[in-house]
Amino acid sequence: MDSNVIPIVELDQVSKTFGKASGEGAFERWAQRLQLTRKTSVTHAVDRVDLRIQRGEVVGLVGESGCGKSTLGRMVAGLMPASSGQVRIDGTAVDELSAAERHAARLKIQMIFQDPSASLNPRLRVDRIVGEGARLHGLTDSAGFDDYVSAQLQRAGLNPSLRQRYPHQFSGGQRQRIGIARALAVQPQLLVCDESVAALDVSIQAQILNLFMDLRDELGLTYLFISHDLGVVEHLCDRVIVMYLGRVVESAPVEELFGAANHPYTQALLAQIPRFDVRSTRYDAIKGEIPSPLNPPSGCHFHPRCPHAFARCREQAPPLREVAPNHLSACHLNDQI
Repeated sequence: MDSNVIPIVELDQVSKTFGKASGEGAFERWAQRLQLTRKTSVTHAVDRVDLRIQRGEVVGLVGESGCGKSTLGRMVAGLMPASSGQVRIDGTAVDELSAAERHAARLKIQMIFQDPSASLNPRLRVDRIVGEGARLHGLTDSAGFDDYVSAQLQRAGLNPSLRQRYPHQFSGGQRQRIGIARALAVQPQLLVCDESVAALDVSIQAQILNLFMDLRDELGLTYLFISHDLGVVEHLCDRVIVMYLGRVVESAPVEELFGAANHPYTQALLAQIPRFDVRSTRYDAIKGEIPSPLNPPSGCHFHPRCPHAFARCREQAPPLREVAPNHLSACHLNDQI
């Protein structure tokens, strides 16, 4: 990957917290002493993440539930502001964009959600769901509205004659295609797909994944593909980022990561993938449970579950360092590299 090419999206030391630390102000401390308010806790959903997505890439983002994948995806899509750090679009910080530039940046990145039923307005017909955003932003007018909507539905693999129906009249796979058509209608450059096939039957999953790849070739799209299915990620992605409890623990090209994973957490995840060439094996769950982001472990967040942990792991958070070309890992076992 050429480091001189400006990424379409760049995150520098981005964090996202929810809640507020107890006693941040004099009034809060006074109210807590009088037991007028409850103590509040801070959830560290994303913790100082660096991320760069180049044009045309398909980047996979994996990790267990609760590791911060969806929160990170929403920050990339502009649906959620970062608590700290900097988000840049085409090399310019979002905070420095004018209103018009920020508006254009929001259109450039669209999100496709996990549950197609929950992400579509049940009171609107499909033509309005797909085309209203495009009309609002001047990408089509009233005269060309029907033709524009029909083109987006056809591109997403749906019959345009169904555009007057409501979402409940479609199957789950068809509803996901409606969501894809809605995203395509505003002519994005990057799609953030948040577990966008997880709620579908396996046969329908394959159809939607093939559609994503066809759209990549046809429209030159870039993807951030959030998934817990490592088999899907291996098949689709160019590069994989592994998150654990809000932090990136490993990042590598897909062949490098699946062939020579470095971080113990990544190795444990890959060990759970069923393989056709292995006749009989025992799949053991990763030791322990993922800790609460309300009270993450000190040092390396993975140390309570890591079979290789030693004293330093409990005290210091390991930095991401290059262990091979374009292969980064955050583990103290790499200190001698």
